Amino acid sequence: MTSSPALVWFRLDLRRNDNPALYHAYESGRPIIPLYILDKDEQMSDWPMGAASKLWLHHSLQSLNDSLNGNLVLRTGSAADIIPAIAAEYDVQDIYWNRCYEPWRLKRDKDLKATLKDDGRAVHSYNAGLMFEPWDTRKDDGTPYRVFTPFYKKACVERYGAPAEPLPAPTRLSYVSDIDRPAVDTLDLLPDIPWHKQIEPHWTPGEDGAQKRLDDFLENGLEQYKTGRDHPDRTNVSRLSPHLHFGEISPRDVWHRAATVKVAKGLETDTDCFHSELGWREFSYHLLYHFPTLPSKNFQTKFDQFPWRDSPDDLARWQKGQTGYPIVDAGMRELWQTGYMHNRVRMIVGSFLVKHLMLHWKHGEDWFWDTLLDADLANNSASWQWIAGSGADAAPYFRIFNPITQGTKFDPDGHYTRRYVPELKDLPNKYLFEPWAAPDHILAEAGVALGTDYPEPIIDHKAARQRALDGFSSL
Repeated sequence: MTSSPALVWFRLDLRRNDNPALYHAYESGRPIIPLYILDKDEQMSDWPMGAASKLWLHHSLQSLNDSLNGNLVLRTGSAADIIPAIAAEYDVQDIYWNRCYEPWRLKRDKDLKATLKDDGRAVHSYNAGLMFEPWDTRKDDGTPYRVFTPFYKKACVERYGAPAEPLPAPTRLSYVSDIDRPAVDTLDLLPDIPWHKQIEPHWTPGEDGAQKRLDDFLENGLEQYKTGRDHPDRTNVSRLSPHLHFGEISPRDVWHRAATVKVAKGLETDTDCFHSELGWREFSYHLLYHFPTLPSKNFQTKFDQFPWRDSPDDLARWQKGQTGYPIVDAGMRELWQTGYMHNRVRMIVGSFLVKHLMLHWKHGEDWFWDTLLDADLANNSASWQWIAGSGADAAPYFRIFNPITQGTKFDPDGHYTRRYVPELKDLPNKYLFEPWAAPDHILAEAGVALGTDYPEPIIDHKAARQRALDGFSSL
């Protein structure tokens, strides 16, 4: 065994299982330096980490440190400076990391790799966060896909069949002992105002929490997933998105675990649908890699001429869940109270922002980036552009969700809406999603005074729909 240690740089791969960088460093036979850097250069990028992401990261790092027996090395500063300095101090000849795909991280990693190679050191990088590399899922002519279905069917399923099998977790790691290991608290990730106390009971960040969440979904949620996933009061969603974003579990692991249940329980339709949702995540990263301006510019440039409104008051009412449309308000309040929002409801609130209120999709993207625990640049930007109609394979501009019928269809018993809009809990189902239509005596019996207990609608649906259609037709 050589005495030269191996440095493993953790980023969005905060796990031991199916972690190629950690696995190959372990296989080298060297003691390791497991390093996480709160990179100040990233915090100065166009997309500094949001408050909810910092909260999750704090707990995820605590979990990772526990799994490494307290040996995680934490630093704050520039990775471009810290990694070469540690490599020089401890005579590190081999540096291992798993790839990231955000534009600024791609550039940073390329520059850092060149610096380390100039110093005579070897860099080993791997795919840990995706099932397939974005440069391996292009069309036969080398151009990137812009439509999901052929991307998933041809570039993923037909070309590869399935992602690679997950790698096992290293069994016995040895560590460099004479190195400073500050506590996670020193990164100062938790907010000064304890808003996070209402969010924390809903989640268990970390690799163990991710595996338990997957276990629960496969046992109780995968069956009837294809239809049940659209109903926010049901358990047919995985809620794995923050675990996947921070790399506490790999998409390869999720895919193969679901495939095993597919065979054991005969859940072909539900599992194929769930696998395709993992495919949508791949498609978002495919788009971000090949079109790095996706988070900031319309994918379809004709939308540059769209007549967006500027209304801080309307934006604030949307953010606070005070639009007067109960299913919209329920979703925005779920986000604020839990750091998460059901995917069907994300589509409803997104459509409402860009089409009913005609506020730029960037406002929604920014709000989700700061408040979602699963805030992910590829997923967030691709999804908001899809909702707006400006993105790749986007929803057609004339598809304007009716928040009344969406609530009635997907929350028919009102369990979800009443949970987050309790001021309407005694309103009959008939009027739950349009309380302004209820007769005065029904409102009185339910203890609801519109404009006092619950707001009047921010805008009439029919008028909003026509205004949006007029705006889109101008393109």
